[in-house]
Amino acid sequence: MSDTVPDRLSTDPDSKFFDEKLLERGIGIRFNGVEKTNVEEYCVSEGWVRVAAGKTTDRHGKLLTMKLKGKVEPYFRDTAEA
Repeated sequence: MSDTVPDRLSTDPDSKFFDEKLLERGIGIRFNGVEKTNVEEYCVSEGWVRVAAGKTTDRHGKLLTMKLKGKVEPYFRDTAEA
């Protein structure tokens, strides 16, 4: 498996940017220098993350999200711990 994180990744199985193998491996996100644990989707090249807006859901049962812009730094958790 490659040691480069993808430019864009989503935790939503309906998204075309969903990758189950990468999510099982463990991806960490630093957003503007702060560790974020509630990121639903990110894009490094465009500089944004989508985070859950509380526990509110839409009519389809998916969490409502907010898009935040800034510096996105994804990394693999297993290599960061080693």
